[in-house]
Amino acid sequence: MCGICSNERVERRKFLRFGVAGIAALGLDGISWQARAAGGAPTGLSPGEALAVLKAGNERYVSHPELCSIDLKEQRNAVAAHQAPWATIISCADSRVPPELIFGGHGVGELFVARNAGNLVDTATLGTIQYGAAVLGSPLIVVLAHTGCGAVKAACDVVSKNATYPGAIGHMIEPILPAALASRNSSGDWVNNAARESARRTAKRVAASKLVAAGIGGGKIKVTAAIYDLQTGVVSYLD
Repeated sequence: MCGICSNERVERRKFLRFGVAGIAALGLDGISWQARAAGGAPTGLSPGEALAVLKAGNERYVSHPELCSIDLKEQRNAVAAHQAPWATIISCADSRVPPELIFGGHGVGELFVARNAGNLVDTATLGTIQYGAAVLGSPLIVVLAHTGCGAVKAACDVVSKNATYPGAIGHMIEPILPAALASRNSSGDWVNNAARESARRTAKRVAASKLVAAGIGGGKIKVTAAIYDLQTGVVSYLD
């Protein structure tokens, strides 16, 4: 294992406080999150601390992109009986946007990830997000768009060229159309502007859902939108 990864693992252990004795119950509608979390305590990180870890990880990814080995066996054994992810990521299915890598080379048991084309939130994905927050105690939710998104480009083509797509693809991109329309006359790259706008709108929808809104109101959950640059590797936050 390289020195960078070794040092970062030591720092990460300071943040990942699995099973901290005496951690206060994170109540939601009168139900203890710990009691819901498969017999184990959730992460001890606050929403702000979780966001700081993601930002630091992306900085590592950009500044030290060398491939480092991770002791996955040790991590696998540590989380086999219980997971306590400290961030939930709604990411595009694009093969160039793997959340575990772009946020600093995280292993198993750290990020709770839902991926689909266009980083959209349908009923199943919203349920996944709510499970991560209410059951597993994940304090941070990030809707992660990216530059050059094919699903967003398709939505822009529907708006500008009346394009059509086979199978379920057309229905899939329908939720992106309002963002494409709203950003059509903005300066800069239309597709990337639409990707940002779609991520913001999706984050607002997630934040307004009952289970997540209760956590936000109690200061236990933060929802944010971000965009990943395929060229530079940088994740920029949109709020």
